[in-house]
Order: sequence, then structure tokens, then C-alpha cells
Amino acid sequence: IITSFRKANMLDQHHTDLILKLHSAVTRIQVQRPGFNYTFAHICILNNDKTCIVDDIVHVLEELKAARSSNRTNFAITYPITHLKDGREVYNGHQLGGVTVHSKDRVKSAEAIQLTYYLQAINSLNDMVAEKWESIFCDTVELFQKSNRKVKMYPFTSSSLKEDFQKTSRVSERYLITSLVLVVTLAILCCSMQDCVRSKPWLGLLGLLTVTLATLTAAGIINLTGGKYNSTFLGIPFVMLGHGLYGTFEMLSSWRKTREDQHVKERTAAVFADSMLSFSLTTAMYLVTFGIGASPFTNIEAARIFCCNSCIAIFFNYLYVLSFYGSSLVFTGYIENNYQHSIFCRKVPKPEVLQEKPAWYRFLLTAKFSEDTDDSEETNTYESHLLVWFLKRYYCDWITNTYVKPFVVLFYLVYISFALMGYLQVSEGSDLSNIVATATRTIEYTTAQQKYFSNYSPVIGFYIYESIEYWNTSVQEDVLEYTKGFVRISWFESYLNYLRKLNISTGLPKKNFTDMLRNSFLKTPQFAHFSEDIIFSKKYNNEVDVVASRMFLVAKTMETKREELYDLLETLRKLSLTSKVKFIVFNPSFVYMDRYASSVGAPLQNSCISALFLLFFSAFLVADSLINVWLTLTVASVEFGVIGFMTLWKVELDCISVLCLIYGINYTIDNCAPLLSTFVLGKEFTRTKWVKNALEVHGVAILQSYLCYIVGLIPLAAVPSNLTRTLFRCLFLIALVTFFHCFAILPVILTFLPPSKKKRKEKKNPENREEIECVEMVDMDSTRVVDQITTV
Repeated sequence: IITSFRKANMLDQHHTDLILKLHSAVTRIQVQRPGFNYTFAHICILNNDKTCIVDDIVHVLEELKAARSSNRTNFAITYPITHLKDGREVYNGHQLGGVTVHSKDRVKSAEAIQLTYYLQAINSLNDMVAEKWESIFCDTVELFQKSNRKVKMYPFTSSSLKEDFQKTSRVSERYLITSLVLVVTLAILCCSMQDCVRSKPWLGLLGLLTVTLATLTAAGIINLTGGKYNSTFLGIPFVMLGHGLYGTFEMLSSWRKTREDQHVKERTAAVFADSMLSFSLTTAMYLVTFGIGASPFTNIEAARIFCCNSCIAIFFNYLYVLSFYGSSLVFTGYIENNYQHSIFCRKVPKPEVLQEKPAWYRFLLTAKFSEDTDDSEETNTYESHLLVWFLKRYYCDWITNTYVKPFVVLFYLVYISFALMGYLQVSEGSDLSNIVATATRTIEYTTAQQKYFSNYSPVIGFYIYESIEYWNTSVQEDVLEYTKGFVRISWFESYLNYLRKLNISTGLPKKNFTDMLRNSFLKTPQFAHFSEDIIFSKKYNNEVDVVASRMFLVAKTMETKREELYDLLETLRKLSLTSKVKFIVFNPSFVYMDRYASSVGAPLQNSCISALFLLFFSAFLVADSLINVWLTLTVASVEFGVIGFMTLWKVELDCISVLCLIYGINYTIDNCAPLLSTFVLGKEFTRTKWVKNALEVHGVAILQSYLCYIVGLIPLAAVPSNLTRTLFRCLFLIALVTFFHCFAILPVILTFLPPSKKKRKEKKNPENREEIECVEMVDMDSTRVVDQITTV
């Protein structure tokens, strides 16, 4: 595409000469191969007279230049169909852009001109030469641009989209490193506390290392099995970050609930019993949903490879959490049990010894010894952790307050309203610029094309694939009616007009109609090019018949070109099924549109079905099927909100956003399942009590993983790529909406909706009251503390 910075007329003498000079430079491009130099003439697509197919606008500009040279003023260009000097009608709607017309469609000025060069790809050598020619073509155009600063050129080739798609990975590198540094820092801080013995900073780092190892293992397996890398893989580390870190933080949270006087083995067994069941179930859910996405049911290769890689990474993450992270937890447990510093692994001295040390030394080695606390305080040693203290002392009481609940419900209704507003506007995205980096040829070219060449649709081929009675006036009326409203480049209409100019009836007998078509109309120079649009066949009696033909249609479009084109395609297809004349319509862009329309929703639909099936099936395995009911409703609420707000944030439903929505199902289950399970299975106390208990038990792990996840996502917003922009917006909305449900919606709604709880414990008979005496026995050979319970 060639245009001017100052919106100059590209049809004036200066710019016409410049464009023809560029065209000449392009046709002289040489690709050097051993023993031969290939030019455009060697690799171009040929027409019937064995010359290269060149855009008609080049012939128009050449005639315009010749007219100016001979001082002819009667030469005029019409839009969108013009006439060449040989009498041919040619369509220029996709070659002239930003057109201003006089009366009778005469072009006054054009702000942009588009030139297209068609290359062959008939064998591997030809394909290799054509690929090299495209690369030199871009260099030639850029060099021409530097020597002519007043014009702006936008080159685009068949390989530009692929190169620009992969460019996202290169421009994302430093942002991903920043993200990693931020997540490492926050993960260490989230696992730290003032008590230097009970603090677990190494577990934060090792939890992130576990996720990283699983991701690298999956990448290595994909490479070894011949898998192809694509830029959608940038989302896999964030999928693993949301799932893997939550699992490690949940194990650490379970460790805080164990008694310090237990042996490390017993504490570790309690951690695995408490946290690994839910982690195993959510891992199975990830494997099922992404497994369906990796199946042959998904016909987008990038989505299938993404889901396959995610499945492998999640599987190995589960194994590494069981083995590597579990061993790390045991190791830090022994460090804590021996009262060693959590970072330096040095024995922490007693308080009386610390009093003699400097203030900075006392600050670094602050710890609470079990013998320094009474029995009532011993179980609260971990409450000095900031997040534990905040949830238990403040947030749980605040969110369950009677005066806060109405505002939360009102806020949820507002959330549903805006989500519904966005959901009703959702659209499937088929714009290729949404998956590439921003400062690329693809973006510049598609932006210029949308700006200057959006008045008309691409040329649509109208193919009549059976022999019909073209000579019959009623059939002629039907064909013209089907193509009514289009700008037509049609042999059929030109032939009928040709007959009328000769004062011959269009309703000729079959033989006369066909003979006139072959021997008169197609022999005329201005109509000779239509011979490529008609297929004749001789019958056994030497009678000639038209067995198939084609015409070309162009529709007038507005700014919403993509949506209009898709509606136009559907309308024409429905018409082809019901019309008397059997025809099909085709444009190369239809292949992409059809595949995209049928493929975008398929991974999400299949994954939702598999997730619902797994929830239904597991309802017979869990302790209470009400858990699955609540979980299904929560997932539906989150996905509905994400789709709605995603649309309001100008994110279309494309391949990337669909993959994020699949992940959103699992992320919601990951965070909400433990909360709902703890609440539903709780007995004896009030709903409010169990809501508080569920938040105290699982809220810290959810909050820690959420903070790390959001901090990791923030640098992604600065990457100059539309793909990462979509990725950031979708993942950010998923995390935010899920967090909103975990910490606001569910805690409020569960306090007044089923299941019911017994509001007070049954009073025990005073006569049967049991008194418990606890005798502490210490094994002198080890650090294990044994409780002997005696009933009196």
C-alpha cells in the first residue's frame, strides 16, 4: 500500500511516476541461485498469453501517464469500475483507496494505491525462491521509502504474519524476566514472618522453582517430540503460576495448622492428608479440560499444542509437588524443629543470650520458644504472620457483618448487570492483527487497509457449477436477481448488454445464443478476457453447451467490514441452498472465516462439557454432592462475568481468549473448591462460624497465590503485542473475578443459603461430663513429644 503523509493525491503526475518507478524496481528484483538469477518474470503467475499477471491499476497508471505526455485531457478514471483503452472493464475498488469522486463516479483524487504481486509455489525450489524474493521485496520497498520521504509504504507478504506472530516472544523476554523477579520477591515475602524460626522464605522460592521445573520439563518434552513453538506458549507459565503456587501455599497453610509438639513426620503426614486430596482433584480437572482441548476435537493447531503442553506441565507439576516440594517442606520442618534460623540455618540462641547482642542481631534472630509460652498461646504461634493475623482478626468479622452483607449483594447485582451488558455484545474476533506484536508490518498494513480500502468487500467468486438455460429470459432474470445490489464483473451481464447494443433479443434459441457467445462476443478484444470465466463442453451431437461459469461480485461495506462480510457470506450460502440456479460463493478469506467460526467456540464448549461431566461424576464420590452444586454455580458466575467484562474491555472471543476461558474454569475450581468443601462439610456451628473458619483455613493460601499471580501479570501489560494484551486482560479478569467470589460473594451468600447448620451444640449431661487430664511425656532420646490422655 502506497500513501502520502500529507494526504496528497496519489494520481497526480509526481506520485504516478513514483509508483511506476517502484513497480519497475520490484519487477527487476533478482534472487541469486547457483547458475541462475531469478526475477519476477520467472516466478510470477501467468495468464493465457503467457505474460505475468499484473494489477490492472498499473495499466491505468501507465495510460494516465501516456495521456499526460500527449496532453490528452479526456482520459478519466471511474470508481469502482473503470475502462482501459482496449475497452476492458476492470474493478479498481481494492486498488484505489481514500477516493474522492466527481459526478458519474469519475475519480477526482485517491489517497492510497495498493499493488499486489502474485507468485507461484509449484515446487520446493520455486517456493524457496519465492520466499527469498519476498524478503528482498520488503527490503526494496523500505529502501525506496528512505529515498522518498514524502510517501509512506506498507509492504506485506505471505510470510509477514508468521514472522510477526513469533516476534511477540522476542519482545516479551525482558518483561517476563521482570515478572519472574517480582513473583520471586513477593513469594518469599508471603512466606516470611517476623519469627525467624517459623518463617519459611525458602519454601516460597522453592514453590516457584517447582512450577518452573514443571514448565521446563513440558517444554523439553514438546521439543523432543518434534512439537512446534508458537507465541501462545507465553500463557503456559501463567497457567502454571496460578495452579502450582496455590498448591504449594495450601501445603504451607496446612503446615501452620499442625501442632508444633508433633514430630516432623507426623506434621508432614497431616499436611498431605489435609491438602493433597483437593490438589489432586483440581489437578485432575486441569488434565481433563486441557486434555479435551488437546484432542482432535480442537481443529486449531495452536490451541491444541497449547493444551497439550499445559497438560504435560500440570502433570509434572503434580509429581514435583509430591516429591521435590514435599521433601523441601520436610527439610524446613527439621530446621524449625531444631530452632534453626529459617534463612541461615544457624541455631537461634535463647532470649537471655540475645539480650547481650546488638539490636540488629536481636532483630534478625527474633523467635518464640515453646517453653516461653503457656498452653493457650502455643497453638497461636503462627498468628504473627501478617496475612493470618489480618484475616483472623479483621476481615472475617467484617465480611460477615450484618451491615456489610447488603452492600456485597448489591455489588454482586451490579456485577451481573455489567457482565450481562458485555455478554450481549460479545463478538468472535477474526482480525489477524490481534495475535501479533504491535510495531509490525502486519499491524501497519491491516490498519492502512482498513483506513483506505474498507469501502468495498473483497472480490467474491460466484460460481454456477451446472449447465443452466442461459438463453432463457426467466433464468436470466433469476441470475441477475441473485446478484442484485453488488458491483458486478460479469461475462453474463456484459454479454446481455452486448446483444442489446446489437439490437438482438437476449432470448435467443440455445444454438444461436451459444454460437454468438463463442464466435462473436469472446472474439472481441475488450471481452476476450471473459473466456477464462466460461467452460464449454461438446455433446455427442457436436452441440456446444456452457457447463459452468463464474462471475465476480463486490459488496459495498461500512467500517464494520468483518461483521458485514460474515453476514454476507451466510446470506449468500442460504440463498445457494434454496435458489433455482445452483451456485457457490468463494473468496480466500472465507476459508479462514469458516475455520475460525467453527473453531473458536469448540475448545471452550468441549472443555465446559468435560468439566460439567467431571463435576457430575465426582458428585457420587465426594462426601456431599452440594459441594459440586455450589462449585458449578460459582464457575458459571465467574465465566459469565469474565466474558462480559472481557467484551467491555474490547477483547474479542478469539483463540487466545478462549484458551484463557478454559483456564478460568480450572482456576475458579482451584480456589473455590477448598472453601466450599470446608463450609459444606462443617457441622454443629452456625453458617457464619463455618464461613469464618473456611476463610481462616484456606484464605491465606488464596490471598498469597492471588498476590503473586497479579504481580506476575502486571509486566505483561507493558509488552508491545496484541497477543499479550489479550492474554493480560483475560487472565487479570479471571484472577480478579475469582478473588471477588472467594472473598466477598461466597462468604456472604453462604451465610444465608443452604446447607443449614445446627446453631448451637447439644448440651452434654452434667452427670456424664468428662474431665480430661493431659500428661506430657518427653522422649529424652529425641525431640518427639507424646501426649498421654487419661480419662478421669
